[in-house]
Formats: sequence, structure tokens, C-alpha cells
Amino acid sequence: MKKRILFLIAVYFWFFVMFVLQKPLFMLFHWDIYGKIPLMEWFSVMWNGRPLDFSMAAYLTAIPALFVVATVYLQKKWWIPVYRVYFAIVSFVVAAITLGDAVLYSYWGFRIDATPLFYLTSPADAVASIPAWETVLIVFLIFVYAALLLWPMWRLSGKTGSWQRPKKSILSFACLLLLVASLFIPIRGGFTVSTMNVGKVYFSDRMALNHAAINPVFSLMSSLSKSEDFSSQYRFFEPEKADVIFEPLRGGGPSVYPADSLQWVKACPNVLLIVLESFSGVAMESLGGIPGVMPNLEKIASEGILFTNFYANSFRTDRGLTSILSGYPAQPTASIMKYPAKSQSLPGISKSLRKAGYDTQFLYGGDADFTNMRSYFISMGMDNIVCDRDFPLSQRLSKWGVPDDVTFEKFYSLIKEQSREPFMKMFLTLSSHEPFDVPMNRLEDKYLNSIAYTDSCVGDFVEKLKRLPVWDNTLIVFVADHAKRYPQNVENHDIVRHHIPMVWAGGAVKRPLVVDEYLSQMDLAATLLAQLHIPYDDFTFSKNLTDSTKEHFVFYAFPDGFGFVDKDGAAVYDCASQSILIGQNDSNAIHLNKGKAYLQKLYDDLARR
Repeated sequence: MKKRILFLIAVYFWFFVMFVLQKPLFMLFHWDIYGKIPLMEWFSVMWNGRPLDFSMAAYLTAIPALFVVATVYLQKKWWIPVYRVYFAIVSFVVAAITLGDAVLYSYWGFRIDATPLFYLTSPADAVASIPAWETVLIVFLIFVYAALLLWPMWRLSGKTGSWQRPKKSILSFACLLLLVASLFIPIRGGFTVSTMNVGKVYFSDRMALNHAAINPVFSLMSSLSKSEDFSSQYRFFEPEKADVIFEPLRGGGPSVYPADSLQWVKACPNVLLIVLESFSGVAMESLGGIPGVMPNLEKIASEGILFTNFYANSFRTDRGLTSILSGYPAQPTASIMKYPAKSQSLPGISKSLRKAGYDTQFLYGGDADFTNMRSYFISMGMDNIVCDRDFPLSQRLSKWGVPDDVTFEKFYSLIKEQSREPFMKMFLTLSSHEPFDVPMNRLEDKYLNSIAYTDSCVGDFVEKLKRLPVWDNTLIVFVADHAKRYPQNVENHDIVRHHIPMVWAGGAVKRPLVVDEYLSQMDLAATLLAQLHIPYDDFTFSKNLTDSTKEHFVFYAFPDGFGFVDKDGAAVYDCASQSILIGQNDSNAIHLNKGKAYLQKLYDDLARR
């Protein structure tokens, strides 16, 4: 029994050490990138990369662990070749991935994912960028590296043939089975709501250091689990026709700044972007919703700018955040945030503001590693990220993390202590997320009560902020990340399902205003940057609401479907069943074609990133 346990421990830690040591080897291989980086940063890369290494080591240990359980009842010499074959295969695969990744990074600038597999039908294209001599050298090094990885495991496997049947075989079997089950903990990444993902190892504002911390085997495996050849999806039209339909719908530049009559805010104010979890239009009276749920936001809206026809681009936080911050439409079958190699190429409000001299910061009371958020926000130019780990354990009172009254207080203190202007701070709330457990009982419905609770936090925050000198030069943007399916009979594809509040407030707002034009989260970027007279040319899909040359419409995605809405009509389409869900009449055929072309061009863009 003891020999079996020690064998598994040795196997696990050999894999772990192997992955840790790969990081400095990767950095040495790319000496041109990492040669001038201080030695302590090299250790930081190895330290922060541990979560993926622990996880991948557990994955690779799982199969030999099951073999060990079987040896309790099956003591045979043939276990030696079984283990050796397994370790030989793993060593070769790991060596091939590691070295292939190191070489491809020179060309692509991101760690290996499923992209190379798209070229398997054309191997010549796959290696077209690599000189022939380098290809031969890589193959040779793969075999050498695989041999070095295999050698200790080969020797260790030779000892398994001497194992004897334990005296208490049933107990031994149960203990070993429990040990195998424990591997699920590092595989999953612990007990938090976020499962293991590449973004967990991001720790620096230098993307090269974050890239070095990534375990390439995990990166490829993770990508394979959710990879798709985006360029082959949603092919509704010939490329030329899609281009023609899409062109009038295009956002981005050249940047147009508003005339005086459309200048809603003072020039270059501080920006607070507060993303309200699951706030839906059905809960806001001034949007035609239920009265009395969010009186504070209603009052704030009456003093600021209320957008009455504002819509979420999707139904999930990760998709909503990229729509808000990057002006990038949500996708029906994917989330670009889960592809760090792609999401890092997106533009971002915080990127643009940082370039303009703004200090940037992101606050979230939950796990910042959830759905790769950390890697996304770092790549979006956030100088500092404050999350659940920055709060004492006693304040992490809900399933998702720190309740909103505590985080709003933290947000207020960060603003009060801010010494440098201008600044941009982004805050994502969380208390109005299922299971809606909040320290307040004003309304009987749990969802509406959670909204009311966060709304009370919003009211307290704004009243306190008004007393600070910074108020006069600050713009606050309140926007939901997505709506809640409320009531339950509302379908995911319904237009009302995506109706959400957006309110601009603060001392920087020139005058109260109600805006009735149709727009969505992805239009916030261009519209906001235009108000600040900051270029937004690189936001391909984001439209500046004050640019009269742009069409004003809403595009939103739901699982394998989309909606396209403007003041003249709507079309909602289910791509899986190829059926029109809303807009059956001929007058909406043009909306349907616009939506199809828009989705096709979105996936063209997604494939290129």
C-alpha cells in the first residue's frame, strides 16, 4: 500500500516539476523577449504559473492512478510495460507541445491553442513560416526532450512489478480510490466558483510575463475543449454580399466628435464605469418596468442621462463585459473572453483612456479569474485589479464573494484616496446574481429584492460621492452586464429579455436628458470616447450615437441565434433550426438579412484574431 501511494506522489510531483521547469526554459528560448527582465520576475512567472501546473499534473496522473487501484487485485509483471508505454506517450506528446509552442510563439505571439489543428488538412501551410532546417532541428529536439522526460518514469515503472497484494485489499482499494478522486481538486482548481482556466496565471501588466506563466499543455487542452473553426460558421452569404450588407452597419472610425448641441458631458472628466449584475429593464419603472424596485437609480436618471432603448448584447457576464468595454458583439456559440489569445487583440475603453493619460483600475468583489476575466482586464490596460482576495475572509459573505454594500464602500474609498487625475475606475457588482442572497428583505421576490438591495447601495454611494471635490469632474456610467430572464416565461430570444438600463450621471453631465435612440452595450465605447474627444477608430463594431452617418440598431446573441432590432422593426432568428422567431412578415426581411450578414462578419473577425 505504502509503495503504491509513494509511486503516485512521485508521478504527480515529477509532472509538476517538469512543467515548472519548462517556464524558464521557454524564457531562455525567447531570450530576445525575456533577457532584460529581472531575475525575480522569472521566479514570479514560475510561482504564478503553479495553478495550471498543478492542474495538468493531476490530469496526467489520473490514468496511472487508476492503474494503481487495479493492481490491488491484479498483480502482474505486465504492469511494467503498461506504465512505460503510457509514460512514453505522455513524454512525447508533452515534448512535442512544449517545443512546438516555443517555436510558434515567435510567429504568433500567443501560447499554443487549437489553431494549429485547423491546418492539419494542409501540413505545408502549417510549417510554411518555419525554415526547413528549423523543422528538422525541432523534430530532433522533441525526441531528445521526450527521452529526458521519460527516463526517471521508466526507472520508476520498473519497480511496480514487485508490488504485493495488500493484506486488507478492500481497505486499500477504497483508500487508493479516494486518492484518485482527490486529483479532481487541482484539476478543477479548488473549490471556488471559477474552474481552472488560462487566465488564472495572469499576474502582470506585461503580457509577455503572463504568456510565460501559461502551461502550454493545459492551454492546448483547454482550447480543444471549446475550439471551433469560426471562419466556417454562419455562412449565410457569399463574402462579397455579406460585405455589402455589413458596410452601412459598421462602427468605428474615422472618429467623429459631437457638436456642442450633442456634447453631453464636460471634456475629459474622470470616468466611473459601474456594471450592475443582472439589472433588467423589467425592474425599472422609467423603462416601462415594475415600479418601486430601484428608486435610487430612477432618481439618478432624472438628474442625468437616461437611455430608454438600450439593450444587452448577450445573456452572460463574460460576453457582456467584452461588449461594454471593447465594443465587441457577443457571439452565439462562443465567448471571446475565454480565448486570451484573441481577447488581448480587442480594443478597450480602458486601453484608450490609459493611452490618453488616465489611471485605470478594476474592482470586483468576486473571483477575478472567473471565465478568464483577469487576463482580459489586464490586456485591456487595467493598471490595478482589486478582487475578493483583497478583502478579509470575514467579508466574503456570499457564494460569489463580497456583498455590494462592502464593495461600494471600497469603491468609494478608492476614489477618495485617488491622488492622480484623470482616472477611470470600473466596478462590477455581484449581489444581484443567483442565488440572490442579500442582507435586506424589502421585496418578496428574491431577484427583485436583490436588485433593490444593490440599488440602495448605489444611492448611498452617489450621495457620499457628491460630497467629494472630485464629483464635479466625474462621469458615472451605470450599465447592466445583462438582463435577468424575468419573469420566467420570457424566452432567451425575446427582445424584452435583453432590455437593460444605462444611466449617465455625475457632476460632469451638462444637463438632464432622455435618449430614445436604439443602441446596445457595444455602442457605449464609441459614444463615450467621442464625448471625451478620444479616438475610437479601432472599434470596428461600436457606433457613436452622435454620428449621424451611422445606422442606429441593436444586435444581440442568444445560444445559436441572434436578434436585430431598430426603430422600424425586428428580426430574431434561430440558427440551429433555421427559423424566424420574431419578424415573420416580409417587411422585416431586410432586418433578417442585416442580422445574418452582421453575424457572418463577426465570426470572420473572430476567426482572424
